[in-house]
Amino acid sequence: RGSSRGMEVSVIYLFAAALLLVAALRRSLPRFVPSVGAGIYLLYFLLCLPSWGAAEDTLFCWMETWKMALMYVTYLAVLAYLEMSDDLKSVLRAFAFFAVWNFLLVVKAHVSGVYQPHGVFPHQNSMVMAMHLLGSVFFAFYMAKGWRGGKIETLAFVAAAAAAVRSYSRGALALMPLSYAIVGFLLWWKGTPRGSTLRLVNRFLPIALAGAVGLAAMLPRIIERFKTAPESSKTTRVELANCAWEMIKDEPWRGVGINNWGIKINPPYEYAERAGRFRNNSAETSDGIVETVYLLVGAECGVPALVCMLLWFFSYLILALRLVWRLAGTWYACLAAGLVGGLTASYLQSCLEWVLRQQINLIFLVFFFAILDYLNAHSARLAAAERSRF
Repeated sequence: RGSSRGMEVSVIYLFAAALLLVAALRRSLPRFVPSVGAGIYLLYFLLCLPSWGAAEDTLFCWMETWKMALMYVTYLAVLAYLEMSDDLKSVLRAFAFFAVWNFLLVVKAHVSGVYQPHGVFPHQNSMVMAMHLLGSVFFAFYMAKGWRGGKIETLAFVAAAAAAVRSYSRGALALMPLSYAIVGFLLWWKGTPRGSTLRLVNRFLPIALAGAVGLAAMLPRIIERFKTAPESSKTTRVELANCAWEMIKDEPWRGVGINNWGIKINPPYEYAERAGRFRNNSAETSDGIVETVYLLVGAECGVPALVCMLLWFFSYLILALRLVWRLAGTWYACLAAGLVGGLTASYLQSCLEWVLRQQINLIFLVFFFAILDYLNAHSARLAAAERSRF
C-alpha cells in the first residue's frame, strides 16, 4: 500500500504539458518560481528527497516523487493559461459543470443502492474534500449574486453540498457548516458588489431551509452512520498514529522513505509492534496507511519536510485571506473568501484523512493555488476593472 502505486501519466498531465508548450511558443511561460508559495513547494520537494536514503524500495520513492514533480508542472500550466487568456470565469464555469456531473454520478450510485457513493473520485473522502473546496467557492458566489445573478454557481453549490452530505462522511458533516460559516462571515464583514447584510440574509434563508429539509430526509441514515461506526475504526486510527510517531522518533530528519509506509509498517520492521499494534500480517494481509496526511509526511519524509508542507499549505490560506481584503467589493473577493472556507475545511479534514496525498485532490489543490497566485499578481488591475463597472 502507498499514496502512489505507479508512475501515472494521466490526461491532465498531458494537457498541462501541451499548455506549457503553447505558452513557450507564445513566449508566455511563467517564471519557474513565480511566487513565494511555489518556492516553498520546491523546498518541500527537495526536503523529501533525503528520505530515499532510508527507503526499503526506491522504486516506490520514485512513484511519489514523480507525482510531486508533475503537480508542479500542473501548477505552472494553470498559471500559464490564466496569464495567456485572462479568463478566470471560464475556469470557474468548468468547475461548476464538474460539480454537477459528479453529483449526477452520486445520484446514480444512490439509486443503485450504493451506501457511500464517491462520484468520479476513488473514495468518498476524496470526493468530500474536493466538494468542500468547490462548494465553498460557489456558496460565496451564490451569496454575492443570488439565484437570479448566478444560476450556474447556485446549481454548482447545491450539487457540491448535496454530494458531500450524501457521502455520509462524518468529517464532511462536521466541517461543512464551519466552512460555509467562514465564507458567510467574510462576505458580511468585507461586503460584496451590490450586496448588503439584508441581501445576504435573504439569500441564506432559502438555502438554510432547503438544507434543513434535505438533512431531515437523510437524518436516519446519518444517525445510523454515527451510531454504527465500529470501535475498531477509532482504535486503528490511534494505533497507526502511534506507529507514525515511532517512525518519526527513529528518523526525525529524513523519515523512513517517501511512499514506503506500506513496507515499514509491516514485518520484519517492528514499528507496529513497538506502538502496541499487533497483527498477524502476511503477504495477503498488510496494514493500512496512517489516517492523517501530517503524520504520514512526517513519518515518511521527516520533520523538516512536514514543517515545509505546513508552510506551503498555510501560505496560501493567508494569501486567500489577504485577497479578501485587497479585492473587497469585487467578485474576486468572493472567490478568495470561498477558498478561505474551503481550504480551512480541507486542512482540518487532513487531520483525519490522508487524501491530500492522492493525485486528484492534489491537482485540485495546486489548481486553486495557481488561481490565488494569479489573483495576487494582478489584484490591482482586476479590482480596478471590476469596480469601474459599478
